[in-house]
Amino acid sequence: MSHWTPDAIPEQTGRTALITGGNSGIGLETARVLAHHGARVILAGRDRTKLDQAADAVRASAPGAEVDTLTLDLSDLSSVREAAARIAETETIDLLFNNAGVMNLPERQTTRDGFEMTVGTNHLGHFAFDAQIWPAVRRSTAPRVVTVSAAAARWPMGRLDDLMSGRRYRPMGAYAKSKRANIVYTLELARRTAHSAIEALVIHPGSAMTGIQQHGTGPLSRMVTPIAARLLMGSANGAAWPSLYAATSPQARSGQFIGPAGRDQTSGTPKPAKLPKGADDPAEGRRLWAESEQLTGVPFAPEAETAG
Repeated sequence: MSHWTPDAIPEQTGRTALITGGNSGIGLETARVLAHHGARVILAGRDRTKLDQAADAVRASAPGAEVDTLTLDLSDLSSVREAAARIAETETIDLLFNNAGVMNLPERQTTRDGFEMTVGTNHLGHFAFDAQIWPAVRRSTAPRVVTVSAAAARWPMGRLDDLMSGRRYRPMGAYAKSKRANIVYTLELARRTAHSAIEALVIHPGSAMTGIQQHGTGPLSRMVTPIAARLLMGSANGAAWPSLYAATSPQARSGQFIGPAGRDQTSGTPKPAKLPKGADDPAEGRRLWAESEQLTGVPFAPEAETAG
């Protein structure tokens, strides 16, 4: 694969991208680049003030860009339902980015619906949102769904047999579970839409210092994180490359796991990455899908053909 950069992104005029967590970090950088290439962007997030500030930032970097905002709290299924209804009724979503997330919560917390917060936000919230905005995705003639996972999905503590961390809670263990669930979900989505125009891809961004690292587990973590940011991590701009490649490159294919090609896969040009062991097992995909429907109470049958 040649060295891909965002300069290779085709013209996106006439296409609409919806980005969860679009008010900061990788989501905001993704929005900036797509808007620069002509896309209309919808920034989804919890905080109205931050969303408005992010929308202004996108417009400043891409004069004339069409930018809208959507209030969405993925840790609250009632908020997910309300936000999704606004999109499903009238919009056409060409590019859907499941990007928002939380990480490294020091103590086990639960969502308003009783789910462990990390998995509840990073996976179940997106699952329920995708299911309920699916009519808007189906209206597109060439839709892509891009889910942001992480290299942490490969960690042994990311097994999905205790999805809610009810037996034992470890901050990074919960994060690893949520990121493995992102992969397993997206590959199952790709299988279920294999005979349609929909393409579903999952990425890991490498290492970048963004707002997701705000939680630490103690004094050492709080001391090391700024040092790691300077020595080990790239920029949010570079970390957005895998998402942008997956969403726009003609070479990207449904069912791929995309990550940076650099040393230790922390940064660099995007390319297909090695999956966590067993993450592409259809049986695990079916189990997680059924459990996600049962937990959220949201049925999701994406198999119908798209407009294309």
